[in-house]
Amino acid sequence: MTVKNDSIQSTFLFHDYETFGTHPALDRPAQFAALRTDNDFNVIGEPEVFYCKPADDYLPQPGAVLITGITPQEAREKGENEAAFARRIHALFTVPKTCVVGYNNVRFDDEVTRNIFYRNFYDPYAWSWQHDNSRWDLLDVMRACYALRPEGINWPENDDGLPSFRLEHLTQANGIEHSNAHDAMADVYATIAMAQLVKTRQPR
Repeated sequence: MTVKNDSIQSTFLFHDYETFGTHPALDRPAQFAALRTDNDFNVIGEPEVFYCKPADDYLPQPGAVLITGITPQEAREKGENEAAFARRIHALFTVPKTCVVGYNNVRFDDEVTRNIFYRNFYDPYAWSWQHDNSRWDLLDVMRACYALRPEGINWPENDDGLPSFRLEHLTQANGIEHSNAHDAMADVYATIAMAQLVKTRQPR
C-alpha cells in the first residue's frame, strides 16, 4: 500500500554546517543549524542549533577553528556524540515534502551530510528524494539570477573585478544583517534573507 502525502505541507529546511576542516569525508562537523520555512520563506519552525563532539582520535584543522571560532573544547562541552548528532539531523531532513536548502550545499554541506549518515548507518542519499523530498542550492540560484535577471539586486565584485557570490559579500551589498558570518545559524538566516530578496525583486 502506498502512503500519500497530499495532506502534508511542503516546506523548505534551510541549514548550514560549520566544520573542523574542508574535506567532507575526512573532516568532522562542529556545529549544525537549521530553520524551517513555508513556500514563501516565512519561518514556521523553531531554530535548531547543536554541536558535535570531536572524536578523541581526530585532529581539527587549525585554520578551520580560526575561521569559525568554534574550538574543539567548545564543541566537546556543548555537543553530543556523532551518533546522536546524526540522529537529530536525519529526523529533520526526513520530514515528508521537505526541500533541504543551503548555500553551496550541493558541493559541500550535502557531502558532509552523506558522510555523517554513512558513518552512522543511515542511507546517505534517501533523505534527498524519499517522501517527495528534494534539495536545492541557493548559490546556483544567485548565479542564475545574476546571469539572467540581475535587476534589483546589488552584485558585489571581488578584488579581481569579477562578481562575488560569497554569502557575506552579497548580504553586505544588499543591506542584509549578517554580523556573525561562519556561525551556522547566522548563515541560515542570511540564506533565507537572500531567498526572500530574490523572490521580492525577481518574482518570475
